[in-house]
Amino acid sequence: MSLQWYPGHMTKARRELAALMPSQDVVIEVLDARLPLASCNPLIAQLRQDKPLIRVLTKGDLADPDVTRAWVDCFQSEPGVSAFASTTADPKAVRKRIAELCRQLQVPRSPGRGVRALIAGVPNVGKSTLLNILMNRVVATVGDKPAVTTLQQTVTLVGGMLVTDTPGLMWPKIEDEARAFRLAFAGSIPDTAIDYLTIGIFGAELLLERYPQLVVARYKLAGLPKDAETLLALVGRRHGALRKGGVLDLHKAAELFVHEFRAGRIGAITLEVPPSH
Repeated sequence: MSLQWYPGHMTKARRELAALMPSQDVVIEVLDARLPLASCNPLIAQLRQDKPLIRVLTKGDLADPDVTRAWVDCFQSEPGVSAFASTTADPKAVRKRIAELCRQLQVPRSPGRGVRALIAGVPNVGKSTLLNILMNRVVATVGDKPAVTTLQQTVTLVGGMLVTDTPGLMWPKIEDEARAFRLAFAGSIPDTAIDYLTIGIFGAELLLERYPQLVVARYKLAGLPKDAETLLALVGRRHGALRKGGVLDLHKAAELFVHEFRAGRIGAITLEVPPSH
């Protein structure tokens, strides 16, 4: 199964990104720390070519810290790439780290002007939040759903760096089903484009396999459910996802489970590990 979600403004965003890329000194690719590989957009890699790249793994407080460190090490091993994990808890540290990595990467720039940096990534990974952190004030609208940003925005930081925030960009067709489902489970694809039951079962299977102890603890279970559908049924009954007559609404239970994961209520979870792990 492939998943397709490519609204009209993304065609324009891709053209604008391609036109802007040659003038930029460094690309800042924002990834979701819970799914660092799935949230890497192949179009960005294609457009940036060999420009220096800083990968910022956002939502680090929602991800498994040990796996996040492994992903940072994995990305750091790539030529011309630096990476770090960020949260919104320490904005000053994020600003400092971006400046440090630009120096480490020896980002080229013309004399007499600041570094030009482009922030890019798939929808709902925290690009606009990162821009607000870098500016130390709110200059970009943020939201907990995809495609909040639909226009480019360029600002100048205190140190002189010119930063352009670009709209979240997906690629036209995601052929890898597991990748598409991870993006949907984490909220990078709108709920209107997904089926909650399909995504809920996918996510439940993944968490039962990778984080069974967190699942048992969150829902106060006597033991590990035998399968994903049983887990969703238990979640639904615990949260009152019932139709008239006390009949379980499994679709509603799946929706509740998906939102529990996205909000971090189940625990610090990462949906994929680096290739070497």
